[in-house]
Amino acid sequence: IEDFLVGEEASFIVIADGKNFLAMATSQDHKARDDGDTGPNTGGMGAYTPAPVVTQAVYALAIETIIKPTLLGMQKDGCEFVGFLYAGLMIDSAGTPRVLEYNVRFGDPETQPIMMRLQSNLDELCLAAIDGQLQDCEISWHKHACLGVVLAEKGYPERYNTGSKIQGLAASTQFENSKVFHAGTALLDGEIVSNGGRVLCACALGADIKEAQVNAYKLADSISWESKYCRTDIGFKALGKNG
Repeated sequence: IEDFLVGEEASFIVIADGKNFLAMATSQDHKARDDGDTGPNTGGMGAYTPAPVVTQAVYALAIETIIKPTLLGMQKDGCEFVGFLYAGLMIDSAGTPRVLEYNVRFGDPETQPIMMRLQSNLDELCLAAIDGQLQDCEISWHKHACLGVVLAEKGYPERYNTGSKIQGLAASTQFENSKVFHAGTALLDGEIVSNGGRVLCACALGADIKEAQVNAYKLADSISWESKYCRTDIGFKALGKNG
């Protein structure tokens, strides 16, 4: 029987080469479909990085009590782990991180904001991991925060329609320090249409989470289709912590 854990979730992702590892930027996503973390759970309706809930103390605990022992245990078992290890953490009120789940991949939609902040060459990091040479690498990050808003089909994750023509994508390229990531889209008769539950992720950098939020929603608002749906409060937990 597992303990019932109360706290705040965060995503802690590292890249490992079997013996060495480098941590990615901390992040936090929003699983619930609707504002205020209400409604059904989804694959994620938005995310931001860095995650204020992962303080320096929490970060150190996650490294020393979770990531290092996990990778060392796999080494001892003769199955050195190479790739991205994603620990879904629950951080309690005392600042103690506990593992909810492990994934051997990046997170979605956390990856999109993380990639916006990554200044190192991802290809080189992946090749170094494959070659067991991460000890010679460093990861550098943009000093700004980044926030991403998932644009979904109304009704997701339950019943929803697809095939709606998406408008505003061309104009969205005019926004600075922003990017629209495609997920559930398709090309139909020369037009980009919705083709899934989570359709796009509108991401933007900012000096802090608040500015990134404002910029991301400006980008999200510039894109439309008949049954578009998104949360209006992505980042509210971080903003609450930062006042």
